[in-house]
Amino acid sequence: MNVNGHPQRTIWDEDDGWSIGIIDQTRLPHAFETVTLASVDDAARAIKEMLVRGAPLIGATAAYGVCLALREDSSDAALKQAYDVLIETRPTAVNLRWALDEMITALQQLPLDRRIEAAYRRAGEIADEDVTICSAIGDHGLPLIQAAYKNKKSTAPVNVLTHCNAGWLATVDWGTALAPIYKAHDAGIPVHVWVDETRPRNQGAALTAGELGQHGVEHTVIVDNAGGHLMQHGQVDLCITGTDRTTASGDVCNKIGTYLKALAAHDNSVPFYVALPGPTIDWTLEDGVAEIPIEERDPAEVTWIGGRTEKGTDEAVLISPKDSRAANYAFDVTPARLVTGLITERGVCAASRDGLGALYPEK
Repeated sequence: MNVNGHPQRTIWDEDDGWSIGIIDQTRLPHAFETVTLASVDDAARAIKEMLVRGAPLIGATAAYGVCLALREDSSDAALKQAYDVLIETRPTAVNLRWALDEMITALQQLPLDRRIEAAYRRAGEIADEDVTICSAIGDHGLPLIQAAYKNKKSTAPVNVLTHCNAGWLATVDWGTALAPIYKAHDAGIPVHVWVDETRPRNQGAALTAGELGQHGVEHTVIVDNAGGHLMQHGQVDLCITGTDRTTASGDVCNKIGTYLKALAAHDNSVPFYVALPGPTIDWTLEDGVAEIPIEERDPAEVTWIGGRTEKGTDEAVLISPKDSRAANYAFDVTPARLVTGLITERGVCAASRDGLGALYPEK
């Protein structure tokens, strides 16, 4: 995607040939800053503190974290230690485990003197594959927006509601939920996006709005609780969100608040789609509500909010009584029955084991 008119991925090899560059997403939208990862601990911190976020990008960063670990020690013990350090950074996004397992499979049978080169090669492949996958998700989701535009029988834009950030910044490039929107915009279809602010970290207001603006897509930031009102008044044609983990039965786990949007969509007969890459499917799970671990983050993310003042300084302010406790559940699970369809790199399917099985018969 473009940053100030120039193509930019979210993770890349630095010019020295071994360190890894990322965008510090905690500084967006008011500052565009990059960070160099030089060790496995750097990669772990970047994931845990959300300098990088989004299931596909977390996976790619973890893969490169293994590369950085092996530069210091390519032994089996070091490989296992890197795996253990990285797997603990974010418990919900299944791409993290998938990418680390891919690295272990590619490396564990190799002699020590071949591991570093092989690690960088496989990590690069994981990043490149994510770009291809996300572009394909956009291609398969595009007809849904085209159909919505045709059904309007007017030149009014298609209104899409999304939650959190499942765009370019959540992946290596293109995004998942936003990929069909970018494809529609590029195809000349008028499209407008309702952008949930996505408390408590405001990834919608800060990240989704920022990248849609960079791409020239019309959008409006709304408070999280406005979605149901808009649907009641016919101002949403379809919802598209991403997911950090999808069960084999089609339950989807995404940023907290997604479930409420799905309920509102169901009540107002608004199609609710979820866009996901194959590595986000956890084929070992059936019941998302009972089985997916839900990350609980620092309560300070709820009680404090950061932003830029009129004077141009970045500050955090306390928005609740200082003695009040806060709970910070990072994700919720939307049952498959509320999902109109899953948009994958292989096509659109029903949110069910049969639907997913038809697209991924090898699983």
